[in-house]
Amino acid sequence: MDTAPVTPARLRSSVIAVPPLARHADGSLNPGANEQLIRHIEAGGVNILLYGGNANLYHVRPSEYRSLLEMLTQLAGPDTLITPSVGPAYGLMMDQAEIARSFDFPTVMVLPQSGITTPAGAEEGIRHFARAYGRPVVVYIKQEGYLNPENVARLADEGLVSWVKYAIVRENPTVDPYLDALVKIVDPSLIVSGIGEQPAIVHLRDFGINGFTAGCVCVRPDLSQAMLGHIIAGDISAAERIRSIFIPLEDLRNSINPIRVLHEAVALAGIAETGPLQPLMSNLASSDVPAVAEAARALLAAAL
Repeated sequence: MDTAPVTPARLRSSVIAVPPLARHADGSLNPGANEQLIRHIEAGGVNILLYGGNANLYHVRPSEYRSLLEMLTQLAGPDTLITPSVGPAYGLMMDQAEIARSFDFPTVMVLPQSGITTPAGAEEGIRHFARAYGRPVVVYIKQEGYLNPENVARLADEGLVSWVKYAIVRENPTVDPYLDALVKIVDPSLIVSGIGEQPAIVHLRDFGINGFTAGCVCVRPDLSQAMLGHIIAGDISAAERIRSIFIPLEDLRNSINPIRVLHEAVALAGIAETGPLQPLMSNLASSDVPAVAEAARALLAAAL
């Protein structure tokens, strides 16, 4: 496992895959299936993996957390950077800090809490966790009102931010006042587009941020990695061609549920058996399975 501190160059070297977490039928962790998925992703040239929302770590049992981290360290290839997540509740993340700091992950991501939060309170909670963990963390911005750009800037100025996952969905990603403000006061090389292949071209080209995370990369890592290379090289037409290949599966993720569709798409494409989604999530309705299977298999078979 890659344990070096995360640099902007490292973030730009690979798409950041956000994989599902495979479980057995009884809900226990499935190391064999998770290894199959990791090897598939690595074989496509992608060697940064972020375990967060798609892995349903929002609902992981505290008693399972240490064994989860142990499994990820054992399964990662020697050059693969693994980033697990903590939270989203404050008490949970503070208890997880004790466990996470006993491993060699160079950073972890703080899952964003929705609801009973304020921007000042979220900033302070992330500060407490980062200091308890003893390493800079990934700040995940998923909705307005969680953290303001100024909150993120203060954390970055204190050296508590490894990188920022920016994932506020816009109808038109070229119009984004929040991201406009963020890149003015936080180093753009620390900010990563966090909504998959679809807005990545706009985010990297127009806002100057650094790399992107994706879920569908788990099905076709080589395509997604090639798209990143084309964006960096300025070959936008080639990047757009690849982006379009991901649209059918991404449209299903958007219309049904991003986590649930990706979880099943990996299995339906024959990559790895992902098993049941841990509550409070649930697997797809049977009526949705045929369309997801068709899109996942078409993506897996698509020409580069």
